[in-house]
Amino acid sequence: MKDLNNVIEVDHVSKIYNLYDKPIDRVKEALFSQHSRHKEFAALNDVNFYVKKGEILGIIGKNGSGKSTILKIITNVLTPTKGRVEVDGKIAALLELGAGFNQEYTGIENIYLNGQMIGFTKEEMDEKLNDIIEFADIGEHIYQPVKTYSSGMFARLAFSVAISVDPDILIVDEALSVGDIFFQNKCYRRFEEFRDQGKTILFVTHDMGSVVRYCNRCVLLNQGEKVAEGTPREMVDLYKKIMVGQWDKEKEKNKALIETKNVEPESHKLWKDELIINPSIEVYGDGRAEIIDFGIFSSGGDLGNNVYKGDHYEIRMKVKINEDHLSPIFAW
Repeated sequence: MKDLNNVIEVDHVSKIYNLYDKPIDRVKEALFSQHSRHKEFAALNDVNFYVKKGEILGIIGKNGSGKSTILKIITNVLTPTKGRVEVDGKIAALLELGAGFNQEYTGIENIYLNGQMIGFTKEEMDEKLNDIIEFADIGEHIYQPVKTYSSGMFARLAFSVAISVDPDILIVDEALSVGDIFFQNKCYRRFEEFRDQGKTILFVTHDMGSVVRYCNRCVLLNQGEKVAEGTPREMVDLYKKIMVGQWDKEKEKNKALIETKNVEPESHKLWKDELIINPSIEVYGDGRAEIIDFGIFSSGGDLGNNVYKGDHYEIRMKVKINEDHLSPIFAW
């Protein structure tokens, strides 16, 4: 480790896959190596970041940005094509729903199976069993084969096992999204307990509200590259720009973005052209005043379609008044 306070260091990591148009092309390339028959796809390209002991780090980005790939490399499920990853501590990971579970085994049997895979003895798992069952709270289903479980019950059991093995680092990849709100709140309370105990959490999710509320820092990925890292609020705002196509890569790299708050877009552009508008919208009135443009703006001044719970937004309208009015009322 370059820094003793770091428990995870991702150093110039790339993951390249060879893509073939047809399965037979892989065989032909192996037999006739002088002819390349594949295209390279960079799932990750020169990604760097670190995770400090005792923090909750969020990793966000669109689908296909490389989030799950980097988690699999950190947990040794995948090997990087280039670069290195160093981890200091015992990891418990929820990467994919049901990973590490035998579908034919009951919940109880899978608890012992997972404990054995991690390195615990049967006697040690005996001591943890009641706590796992209590936290999962799936009732008599714990004695049934997990192939009969709903996705929510699967998530409950998997998370309960992961937190019960007393890891130094907990990695969660979207596993909580299938649970009900009460179980999610219970998991987030456990997140905070882990952090207070000096443990580390690496958290991948599309729930931006949870990122802002629980994470200390955040890393934003896009198309296999790290765009930026910083405070959760800053990274969520930048993520929103990417989602609505308002992020200019070169401008961000050169830190030359124009401050957009309270500054109108170019006069020849309409705000509403950037929005997804109901095609069945009904326009009515006698024409004495007209709403000629409108938009939804975040607290950072960004125009977009999406609004997120807990954030502040402005609805701006441009109104053309065709006749004098006393005390006009604006509505949308």
